[in-house]
Amino acid sequence: MGFEWLRPAAFLGSILYAIIGVIIFWLAFVIVDKITPYDLWREIVEKQNQALGLVVAAMCLGISIIVAAAIH
Repeated sequence: MGFEWLRPAAFLGSILYAIIGVIIFWLAFVIVDKITPYDLWREIVEKQNQALGLVVAAMCLGISIIVAAAIH
């Protein structure tokens, strides 16, 4: 097991892909938030809607898996 992951090109590439993944995830979440008929933040945080929180969590995991697979 070597230290290939410590090479500057590999390290910077990993950082770049992580940033791209976070940006894509954020954009996808904003799009989903805009197309839903209610304010997700208010429903989850203020009204304590646990069912909606679970749905949003599953959506976040799904988007994350898709972004990770696309980057990989």
